[in-house]
Amino acid sequence: MTAELDTDEVAQIIRGVAERIVEPHFRHLDPDQVHEKTHPGDLVTDFDRQAELALSAELVGRGGGLAVGEEAVFADPDVLSGLPDAPLAWVIDPIDGTRNFVNGSDDHAVMVAEVRAGVTVRGWIYQPRHEHMYIAEAGAGTWRDGEKVTRPSSGDPVIAVTTHEAFQQAPQSVSGPRLDWGWSRWCCGVDYPRVLTGDVDATVYLHSHPWDHLSGALMLRELGGVVRTLSGHDLGVKEFHRDPLIVASDEPAYRAVADALIGLGVTVR
Repeated sequence: MTAELDTDEVAQIIRGVAERIVEPHFRHLDPDQVHEKTHPGDLVTDFDRQAELALSAELVGRGGGLAVGEEAVFADPDVLSGLPDAPLAWVIDPIDGTRNFVNGSDDHAVMVAEVRAGVTVRGWIYQPRHEHMYIAEAGAGTWRDGEKVTRPSSGDPVIAVTTHEAFQQAPQSVSGPRLDWGWSRWCCGVDYPRVLTGDVDATVYLHSHPWDHLSGALMLRELGGVVRTLSGHDLGVKEFHRDPLIVASDEPAYRAVADALIGLGVTVR
């Protein structure tokens, strides 16, 4: 018989797995512990896999439900098909920013989202090296290290970040004065908190995998933010594979970035 896990209990599980499995190997990886997945630079370590198994076992074992982890879906894409209709699912990214982790960058995180009947109801982002835990509960706001997050108003111009070089090279007529581009940290578990706290106003992604986005999207929406594709679909529990995803602090920031992408010739396929 399983019981609903309280929010702090899930946070403790996440911290525990990070401390036992992930962080002892930070900057201490052997080459044979790092593997490429689908293309060069798409990395997974032995500890992504071990951490995901541990998180899945603890969350499902103590709280019930279905585990939908990044590495489980990579091994068997059918795992993802159970997410939209599951009464309870734990969506897990065991090391977000794996390439950063491999390269010795502090910009990596462990992320978990709780989804009930297709709706994200709680989310956790833990940044072990930055020592921050972000938590959101639907309707109850977003918290960092026990303090409620209040995002400052967007500035002028909007500061947007991305990993895509074409957007970085936007002509002045597109990028300014309303919009300045910068570089993403290559980690949703760091980029989303930067939008939450006002360091940047928007981030553009070319993918919308649920383990990368569900927890951060809930956190940002609790602050009045927008997580929506260029074609106008608000992020849900299904992927929009070919449509850029805009994570924005508010509607004006979303519109500024969407207009810039259209100005650059980005089309929805």
